[in-house]
Amino acid sequence: MGRIFSGVQPSGNLTLGNYLGAIRNWVKLQNDYECIFCVVDMHAITVWQDPEALRRATREVAAGMLASGVDPKKNIIFNQSAVSGHAELGWIFNCVSRLGWLNRMTQFKEKAGKHKENASCGLYVYPNLMAADILLYKGTHVPVGDDQKQHLELARDIAQKFNNDFGKEIFPLPEPMIFGSATRVMSLRDGTKKMSKSDPSEYSRIGMTDDADTIAKKVRKAKTDPHPVPDSIEACEDRPEAKNLMNIFAALSDQELKDVCGEFGGQSFADFKKALTELAVEKLAPISEEMQRYMDDPAQVDAILKDGAERANAIAEPILKEVKEAVGFLQP
Repeated sequence: MGRIFSGVQPSGNLTLGNYLGAIRNWVKLQNDYECIFCVVDMHAITVWQDPEALRRATREVAAGMLASGVDPKKNIIFNQSAVSGHAELGWIFNCVSRLGWLNRMTQFKEKAGKHKENASCGLYVYPNLMAADILLYKGTHVPVGDDQKQHLELARDIAQKFNNDFGKEIFPLPEPMIFGSATRVMSLRDGTKKMSKSDPSEYSRIGMTDDADTIAKKVRKAKTDPHPVPDSIEACEDRPEAKNLMNIFAALSDQELKDVCGEFGGQSFADFKKALTELAVEKLAPISEEMQRYMDDPAQVDAILKDGAERANAIAEPILKEVKEAVGFLQP
């Protein structure tokens, strides 16, 4: 059985993008793989976080996983900072990874923008920490969206270089797992931009805690174009907003985009949005209610994360010891 590692940043207000792009897929994978799911709070602090807000958001992400059906007995669910091996292996990988590799990372350029001199060092080297997250558990498979494929390639490069440098096959080369429709959910206001929690417009995203009325309002106000619903995949290509809504419908209904084109092609977007609203409410309302139940009982969430951290550490410790031995660290 392969071992999956995957994580979500605790930046608060989980969105439909987090659910369709990551959490929903984890639920499907948990019967076929050994799964380690992480709230990556160390990645979150590459930009400044309010400490109380970070704690609250960490619990919220864990609650979202649990409410969506990720089983904490079958899988390991924990927050990254609770296992010190992530930081230790991250430093070792800082010394294995090359500056040229990091300079090619497009996400740093996008996030730092024109002010890269003011960006934190952590934001620059966090792909090395991401590699450490996966390889600390000798992860063999990583569910990734299109925007994370480059980072997984870096993890493979680091694993290979470490194995070559120290003459030992310690790390596997993790394989990407890329899923179907809506692996990358776009903004409801701009189909060319990823759905993001940081977008100033609430109407750009559907939150996993949104109630039925809020979901309906956001879908109704979602940007489309004046033409009917496309009747083929080819007809979607130059219509990003239409394609995004149809991809969301496809993902929520476990269909392919071509099936949605066949079902709704030629209809008005008003009719399509009614169908999408009903589907989104049906799928998300129970999760929202269950999330709220977990958020009302933080002690239960904390106990699950503590148990997960202990189980994660039990896997990580011997692997980290093997790495330190290979590097030449004296271990009295």
